[in-house]
Amino acid sequence: MSNLRQPATIPHSGRNAAVQKILDAILADELDAIGSLDVPESYRGVTVHADEADMFAGLETRDKDPRKSLHVDEVATPELGPGEALVAVMASAINYNTVWTSIFEPVSTFGFLKKLGGRHDLPYHVVGSDLAGVVVRVGPGVTAWKPGDRVVAHCLDVPLEAPDGHNDTMLDPQQRIWGFETNFGGLADLALVKSNQLMPMPKHLTWEEAASPGLVNSTAYRQLVSTNGANMKQGDTVLIWGASGGLGSYATQFALNGGATPICVVSSPEKAEIVRSMGAELVIDRSAEGYRFWKNEHEQDPREWKRFGAKIRELTGGEDPDIVFEHPGRETFGASVFVARKGGKIVTCASTSGYMHQYDNRYLWMNLKHILSSHFANYREAWEANRLIAKGKIHPTVSKVYSMDETGQAAHDVHRNVHQGKVGVLCLAPEEGLGVLDHELRAKHLTAINRFRGV
Repeated sequence: MSNLRQPATIPHSGRNAAVQKILDAILADELDAIGSLDVPESYRGVTVHADEADMFAGLETRDKDPRKSLHVDEVATPELGPGEALVAVMASAINYNTVWTSIFEPVSTFGFLKKLGGRHDLPYHVVGSDLAGVVVRVGPGVTAWKPGDRVVAHCLDVPLEAPDGHNDTMLDPQQRIWGFETNFGGLADLALVKSNQLMPMPKHLTWEEAASPGLVNSTAYRQLVSTNGANMKQGDTVLIWGASGGLGSYATQFALNGGATPICVVSSPEKAEIVRSMGAELVIDRSAEGYRFWKNEHEQDPREWKRFGAKIRELTGGEDPDIVFEHPGRETFGASVFVARKGGKIVTCASTSGYMHQYDNRYLWMNLKHILSSHFANYREAWEANRLIAKGKIHPTVSKVYSMDETGQAAHDVHRNVHQGKVGVLCLAPEEGLGVLDHELRAKHLTAINRFRGV
């Protein structure tokens, strides 16, 4: 494998021969042969470049264009260390952290890579926090996985050298998000992961379907279901912002699957129809209702909070939400705190509309409400979330799939919120629809699997 201090990325000119041999073995279902094939010296990866970190200086967030900053380059293959695995990536997906990386907000990810140091501190960052693929090599000390295993990856990178993380790995002081705070992410032909990021690929899904749930499904599981999050129970009323989006579409499924009643907040009639098709009955179309929670850049409008709360009570027969599933952040947080029931929970992550939240503390403190923070998931939570996918209890929400060369456009769609569910990216997979092993289970759930397609 190449010395990482080789430099420079060069624009890719097609898949190299060593990568092609790995792909040929996967497509021929000759997975036992993977371990005997040469590890490529280099591979294609979607990157941002350190010397372009200021390219959007002075522009509003909305005007920063991932199509200009995301590149597909030929990059050197990293050396494999103890406890690690090198994975041939058949498909990946777009997450909001890829959007943040591509527009260098709230900070450039090269600060993360410099702090991490070693192999990761490079003038380019190979991005992406999801994958489905096949193990190519494992490093010393890895016994749970072997070359040829079909896997998906969750994005928690944690060394567990400190005591803090041994009760909950998300509390480890060195916890990082792979492909965002580390290099060698999943939007590439190959990816470097810790072996404890790997999970079995669900057998009834295609590569692109299996790649898409990892980050958002695990995040929604911890945030809503886990005892580390909202600890949702049967009968709870759950307000879900962006209920047809990447996170919200899984939160909606968890609420329905877990005996709760979701109140799905969406932004168009089309998105309202999607969540109804999932089984949700209580839906609020923000665009139709015209909610404006901010009078201007500095002042919120409590009258709009009250109008929103009245709409919720109209739908629920007078009940306020037990749990508010928060991820838009600044735009909605004041309303979320206001509408939660007395003693209720506002569980928050992401802050895609801005991370400087404002709310009226009287509605929190005098009503004994709880604000809970939640960030991704530990290995056990991610494994449980993936197990529900594998059993056909929770389903992928892929709406559209792009080629690796089109990753910039895919990220642009997510940045502008013109997407539904999850946006997939084909890496090594030459076309959609490949990788299914359990056709009987797939046929049973095909309608649900394809629910977000073509919308």
